[in-house]
Amino acid sequence: MGKKTKILIVEDEMVIAANISLQLNELGYEVTGIVPRGEEALLHIKSETPDILLLDINLKGTLDGIETALAMQKTHDIPVIYLTANSDDAHFNRAKETHPHGFIAKPFKKLDLQRAIELTISQTSAKDESNNGSAPQNAKTYVLSDCIFVRHLNSMVKVPIKDILYIEAERNYCRIFSSNQEYLLVITLKEMDKKLPSRHFFRIHRSYIINISQIKEIATTHIVIGRKAIPINKSLKKVLLRRLQTI
Repeated sequence: MGKKTKILIVEDEMVIAANISLQLNELGYEVTGIVPRGEEALLHIKSETPDILLLDINLKGTLDGIETALAMQKTHDIPVIYLTANSDDAHFNRAKETHPHGFIAKPFKKLDLQRAIELTISQTSAKDESNNGSAPQNAKTYVLSDCIFVRHLNSMVKVPIKDILYIEAERNYCRIFSSNQEYLLVITLKEMDKKLPSRHFFRIHRSYIINISQIKEIATTHIVIGRKAIPINKSLKKVLLRRLQTI
């Protein structure tokens, strides 16, 4: 049996924290502790370092969740998943500076928690393998007319094309951003561009391929998909506009 992923819960609403702990145990994870304050979380991390920090943004102590993450990152590299009941732009932009692995909006379902943690584990594993100079095994990508099959954790996962927002280059890898998940693939963006059906996708930048149907806004220097502003130059913008006229 594999080693369990260790998770520290930092949440000042004890009923919510206890419920999260129960769900994590049911999902097969190990809860290293439940603490209500950022200061206590920093002390806990020194004595028993978790694999993932499940962190409420709106803590009532001296440090809020974002300040706790910043303090933690001075000494530890622990993936952070934020819990929040407040998803306004100010909180989101502050939280982004800590490069979290996920956000879970309250109230949330067990599936939301499960997906956020699985994604974090997948990202961390891919990062470790990349740093070690190796690639995930059996990571071949299959592109069909209406979906892509990608290696995720220990299985091949079907990702419908309609759910893909955009694809971003990451050195010799590329990362698919879908409506509810991220996938790191061992393939360059150039090779991915060759495989994708051109009627759905457009390489808008050297680092980005977009799903044309997911465009929310076309501005002077960028387009918007989801919450992501992706740069585009004048010549490619003209090509994109012509493509949109033919759809």
